[in-house]
Amino acid sequence: MKTKPFRPFYLLLVLLFCVASPLLAGQPLVDGAWLAGNLGKPDLLVLDLQTPPAYQKFHVPGAVHSNYADWRKPDAKGTPQMLPPVAELEQLIGGLGIDNQTQVVLVVTGRGAGELASATRVYWTLKALGHDAVSILDGGLIAYAQERGHPLESRPNPPVKKTFKAQPRTEYLVTADQVNAALGSVTLVDNRSVGEYLGLRGDPKARPGTLPGALNLPFDWLTVNGGATFHNPTNLQRIYQAAGVPLQGEQISFCHTGHRTSLAWFVSHELLGNDQARLYDGSAAEWALNPALPMEQKIRLD
Repeated sequence: MKTKPFRPFYLLLVLLFCVASPLLAGQPLVDGAWLAGNLGKPDLLVLDLQTPPAYQKFHVPGAVHSNYADWRKPDAKGTPQMLPPVAELEQLIGGLGIDNQTQVVLVVTGRGAGELASATRVYWTLKALGHDAVSILDGGLIAYAQERGHPLESRPNPPVKKTFKAQPRTEYLVTADQVNAALGSVTLVDNRSVGEYLGLRGDPKARPGTLPGALNLPFDWLTVNGGATFHNPTNLQRIYQAAGVPLQGEQISFCHTGHRTSLAWFVSHELLGNDQARLYDGSAAEWALNPALPMEQKIRLD
């Protein structure tokens, strides 16, 4: 049987796909091997979220440093650590050398789930601004460095300023009024500790307890030994089932200031594929200080 010749044009398409696909994939998690293999690609930027002293000691070659505090500001009502205005975020992101074509990989040191939540919070912010080309280094810099042969450096990398134009996704943002209207009809998930959920611990200036009807799924259950490596999808499903949290359907998660719950949102929305999972940015810091909003205290102490 006569076969058709393999034309150079098709060969070119195949080669372009093989070269471009790793950066176009936009997978939520990447490992050290993927990152080491893609360093130096023109559209790849490694964004380091370590503390300044940690960044100055070691980081991925070419990584640009960003202070996590810059990604969260008090809002007009004084609610702490909220999503800043879009114009401010555009200036921040562009100033870090990120434009709308940049593939961003977020890196933390890798010492625990609380630190990893810095990456998931920035990830959520970028997605809320319409930027899908973003990934997180699973396990952080520690896991990356443990794999022999992966390069590190200590010299700083000043960013080359670019222009970033946000395309905000309003469905990523949930207000206190929307949460209040959803009580009793939408699954609420409290990603704080058990003590905070029960009302045994918390901000002394705020009312103790949780939102009425909320289920408790502490965010650090979702990483291996509370570290910076996510459980595999099968184990994540088992953890959700043990906590009584549905894997699909409308879901609003919260914590104290929207930091810890970003990790749980990332698991629900990105790793388990629940596109109806949303994050309440104001969280308990806003809710518990407003006496007009209901609270549920599981345990009352004299």
